[in-house]
Amino acid sequence: MGEGWGRAKPRRLKSRVLAGAALLHCLACARMGPPPGGPPDKVPPVVLSTVPESLGVYPGWNQDVELVFDKIVSEGSSPNYGLGTGDLEKLIILSPGIQVPVIRWKRDRITVRPRDGWRSNTVYRVQLLPGIQGLHRNRSDSTYVLTFSTGGELPHDTLHGILIDWVQDKVAIGGLVELVHQPDSLVYRTVADSGGRFTIGPLPNGPWIVYGVIDQNRNLRRETRESYDSAEVGDTATVVRPLWLIPRDTVGPRISSITPTDSMSATVTFSGPLDPYQHFDSLAVRFMLQQDSTPVPYRSLLPKDVDDSLQKLLEARLDSIRRATDTTHHDTTGAKFRPVPTAPVSPPVVVRGRRGGREQPKRVDAVADSIIKSRPALFDHLILRTDSVLQPETHYLLFIDGIRSAAGVPGIAKGSLVVPKPKPPKPLKADSTARADSLAGQKDSSSAASPAPAPAPPAPAPQKPSP
Repeated sequence: MGEGWGRAKPRRLKSRVLAGAALLHCLACARMGPPPGGPPDKVPPVVLSTVPESLGVYPGWNQDVELVFDKIVSEGSSPNYGLGTGDLEKLIILSPGIQVPVIRWKRDRITVRPRDGWRSNTVYRVQLLPGIQGLHRNRSDSTYVLTFSTGGELPHDTLHGILIDWVQDKVAIGGLVELVHQPDSLVYRTVADSGGRFTIGPLPNGPWIVYGVIDQNRNLRRETRESYDSAEVGDTATVVRPLWLIPRDTVGPRISSITPTDSMSATVTFSGPLDPYQHFDSLAVRFMLQQDSTPVPYRSLLPKDVDDSLQKLLEARLDSIRRATDTTHHDTTGAKFRPVPTAPVSPPVVVRGRRGGREQPKRVDAVADSIIKSRPALFDHLILRTDSVLQPETHYLLFIDGIRSAAGVPGIAKGSLVVPKPKPPKPLKADSTARADSLAGQKDSSSAASPAPAPAPPAPAPQKPSP
């Protein structure tokens, strides 16, 4: 009995040690969560202090930058491995440079440092974007910027600008802004606010090349496939001209499809937006039959909005002509024409949105609207109208030589149009009630058409015998 217990004791101790190690491992891997009980915390974390302090000069700085908050912040569900995919890596921009910085989470503080170390005599900028959360997932909607220098004098220049998403015809909310310093090619970055505007400073003295980018994958990096625009800024300028963000393809536009709209028109769809200032010469557009290359006369090739407006004007003119030539309705009373009084104009409706269960008036930015209206809207559709009816089951070819994309790159667009076979009309369903009524009508008509039988002749009167 005693030997059995002596042999089992080390096993029991070993199992307890393993269980304790597993428990410690689980506790180490567990995420921080809100403490149980108490009222919910609805206030997002706020930066209390930074190390070093902002707007200071610190020669020989070689420590991590610390952002200290008033409460424990959430580390997020995606870890920060230096790939730019971590939740905190997406919220912190370290300038100058485009590398993902080393970011560490320490409960109520976040540390930041560049991967290649701090450079001497350099102005650094650490920007915390909106999105930091507490343990109750209360999200911050404000940004915080820390600027300091590792030597030399602290600069005082600031640049302002606005980003326009020309394809969508609106401001580029959250667009990426990259500023390349010309003497040393240092890259400073920031993002546009909810109005498409950006302000970045203090910065070293220019000149600069400023890029505005639609950051589609949200990696805070400028890539060639993303829509962008650039502008050069002198060393004394403070305002950047509006940046119109568009795709920057190196080849001309291509025709994606041509579909018939009606019997005498078709819609031409392109692979990207077109230059809104170009006009199509009749010699540069060829429309022909595919079978024998016979030219097919066409009437116009216009953007959809322009074509729609012309069709409305044409319809209004035809309607006025029909009214002028209509002789079925004339005023024979001799009364003079009296105009119908128009209804009073109602005040403009304020579009309201819901936020937090309350109605909020929609923000109107008159300055941004005036900038957007200063250029025509982009389009990627053209309406082709012909002088004759498009024949069913016929193949056509369209060539547009010299057509330009929104970026100004010319090319030759080619496409084919296939007019499908018209669908046969659907047979009418037989109506039993109508059929019964028609049969009853046939009986009535047949009875009405047949002559009535002639009445029998009266019987002859009996004759009296003669005397």
